[in-house]
Amino acid sequence: MKHLIGVLVMAYGTPRRTEEIEPYYTHIRRGRPPEPHQLAELVSRYEAIGGVSPLTDNTEKQARGLEALLNQRQPDTRFRVYTGMKHAHPFIDETVNQMRDDCIERAVGIVLAPHYSAMSVGTYIAGAEEAAKQDGPAFSFVQSWHLEPAFLASTAARVRDALDQFPLGERQDVPVVFTAHSLPKRIEELGDPYAGQIRESAAAVTGLLGHSKWSCGWQSAGRTPEPWLGPDILELIRAIHDHGTNKLVVCPIGFVSDHLEVLYDLDIEAQALVKQLGMTLVRTKSPNDEPLFLQALADAVLRQI
Repeated sequence: MKHLIGVLVMAYGTPRRTEEIEPYYTHIRRGRPPEPHQLAELVSRYEAIGGVSPLTDNTEKQARGLEALLNQRQPDTRFRVYTGMKHAHPFIDETVNQMRDDCIERAVGIVLAPHYSAMSVGTYIAGAEEAAKQDGPAFSFVQSWHLEPAFLASTAARVRDALDQFPLGERQDVPVVFTAHSLPKRIEELGDPYAGQIRESAAAVTGLLGHSKWSCGWQSAGRTPEPWLGPDILELIRAIHDHGTNKLVVCPIGFVSDHLEVLYDLDIEAQALVKQLGMTLVRTKSPNDEPLFLQALADAVLRQI
């Protein structure tokens, strides 16, 4: 009989239909319903990308692809992959309870975010650990996987494809901007590795390509008085323009799926700005369930076993 190991794939979650947007937003705000104008703004963003985000479907495809790959690579073990969301059903605790009901005794948890922060990945892990206290599986967790060779190779290939859309003689001068979700700047004072890991991934990817012009920008800073990691991607685009460059590649390296922060923030908002400035922006494709990306997830999971 094959040894059974559960894998908990954790993601942010997203509404599946318009009527789920308000409870989703309320959950993000820790039970505080959004103001009408805040809700209207978020609904308008979802409408702009077609009504709903593909994040849930993509997460499920990633999980199924990971499950198939793990069972193929380690045939003496049976892997069962589950998905748990931070802000939507199935919530992480609901999925851990399901794993317990399915008699999963040993499990590996991995967050679909390559870079560790106590304020992001750390909260997913804490939620799973808390749920597992009540006779749940014995977990080990992937803390970060930002330097997994297959992840870097997958990202480099997609950056290369984006650079190839420019004339050959210009490519070496096209800046590549790597973006991720912003967090409060105080994490740096606390020794949190998040921003450093973003830069490590970016440096490793451009090192594979031999491309020296790169920088990091940030998305989705909170609307709070305290400073957040910057520069914001829109500010950075303006700065690149002011330095006399009218072409750039943007690689949302902190995100592993097409979703609102890619499809709206970059494909709509950032593209509107570059059009206004007379620039050209090429956004790298998202990994989604691309085989080399799934290999990176599998490698990270297998290191825990």
